[in-house]
Amino acid sequence: MDSTLSLKPRGQGKGSKGASSSNDKSKYQLLKEWGNWSLKKAKVATHYGFIPLVILVGMNSDPKPHLFQLLSPV
Repeated sequence: MDSTLSLKPRGQGKGSKGASSSNDKSKYQLLKEWGNWSLKKAKVATHYGFIPLVILVGMNSDPKPHLFQLLSPV
C-alpha cells in the first residue's frame, strides 16, 4: 500500500481502472478542498489579526508609548 500522497492524480494507464482511479481522485479532491479551506481561514485571520499584532508589538517596545501615540499617524 502506498503511504505517500501525490498532489497530482495518477494518469489513466493500463492497470488503473475503476475504484482505484476514483479513490485517487477523491484523495486529490479532498486535499484540494482542505487546502482551499485552510487558505481562506488564514486570510481572514491575517486580515483581522494584523493591526492588533502591530499594536501589541508597539506596546511591548522599549520606550512604552501610550495607546493614543500608537494610533495617531504622527
